[in-house]
Amino acid sequence: MDTFKERYGPAALVTGASSGIGTGFAEELAARGINLVLAARRVDRLEELKARLEADYGIAVQVVRCDLADPQAPARLVAACEGDDIGLVVSNAGFGIKGWFEQVDAHVMAEMLTVNCHAQMQIAHGFVPKMKARGRGGLLLVSSVEGLMGGPFSTAYAATKALVVALGEGLWGELQGTGVDVLTLTPGATESEAAAKQGFDPAKMTNVQSARECAALALDNLANGPTYCPNPHYRALFERMTAMPRQQALLAMAQGMRPKN
Repeated sequence: MDTFKERYGPAALVTGASSGIGTGFAEELAARGINLVLAARRVDRLEELKARLEADYGIAVQVVRCDLADPQAPARLVAACEGDDIGLVVSNAGFGIKGWFEQVDAHVMAEMLTVNCHAQMQIAHGFVPKMKARGRGGLLLVSSVEGLMGGPFSTAYAATKALVVALGEGLWGELQGTGVDVLTLTPGATESEAAAKQGFDPAKMTNVQSARECAALALDNLANGPTYCPNPHYRALFERMTAMPRQQALLAMAQGMRPKN
């Protein structure tokens, strides 16, 4: 199978599609002729995206309202896709929190664990058997460079993203020879709403990658798992950090990430 659509089509599921990297994936997949199932909480944004992508690319788009903070939501999402021939799952939905670990709201931390970890694992569990039966397809799990090592002052978020890395690496090994590709994406700073929500001024951030470029590079590297960082700056940075003695690397990160107040 020589083309992207033959290998990963005819349809793809994208979670967290209402903004940021999720929207970038939706746009890039539509441009490659893939029909879409878009899932997120904000249906109004999904409907706007659906209208634009159908008009621009002539593909079919289905919208599913889905709040992955609900532990039962992944099963309902899998069921909602039952009639679609899903060849690619982009499990992208997630969020982060920064600051001193003990000052993080415990309820928000639990919700983050559900969205970032439970949902990704259950979505993979629901779709992997279907893809194995098809004999082709792809599973793309969105983690973060912060999942590559412990992240002081981003401790809980980095821990959730580390689970995603381990999940993707394990599935990559299990699914060799099945025709199903697995890639765990570890973006660095990427154009999205997330930075502002975590207290960063987007105007002052450097080495920020566009969401569409991040998505395009991830899709181009789907067959090159198990993990892939699409941002050259952050790829080089974390290669250096993970090669350092662990204590030294963590102290350097703590110094760089320490809150100013």
